[in-house]
Amino acid sequence: MQHRLRLPSLFAIASALCCLAGSMPAAAETDEPPLSPPGPLFSPGRFAYADGATVYRGICQGCHMADARGAEGAGHYPALAANPKLASAPYPVLTVLRGRRGMPELGIYLSDTQVAEVVNYVRSHFGNSYTDVVTTADVAKLRPPPAPGASP
Repeated sequence: MQHRLRLPSLFAIASALCCLAGSMPAAAETDEPPLSPPGPLFSPGRFAYADGATVYRGICQGCHMADARGAEGAGHYPALAANPKLASAPYPVLTVLRGRRGMPELGIYLSDTQVAEVVNYVRSHFGNSYTDVVTTADVAKLRPPPAPGASP
């Protein structure tokens, strides 16, 4: 059986980022850092910032919401807040890397460090208190091998 790499369209990514921009509180309304540090969000082929909070705000909260409580409407976006499925660290790592149901695979855009950081952030915020830390090496072990002919 041959697997084909499914890439979200640039339109889908741009739409998600536009929706995200409209749902962001002003910096004065929160103690959280801003959406991203000054500069471009993207570097060629990758998201530019590695810390978990910025990756969450820049990618995840557009669907899972700023409070990680999820949403229902045009689609179903599960809550990450107080989510017992996050107890098993490989579950969110694999979900970020490979996608799940309507969620695109983000491993093609995120480094192992970024995946570890955002998973650790979600697992230690929003009512989650999982203390085992996901490392870059843990993510590397779970990352699927590149498709033949794919650029790194």
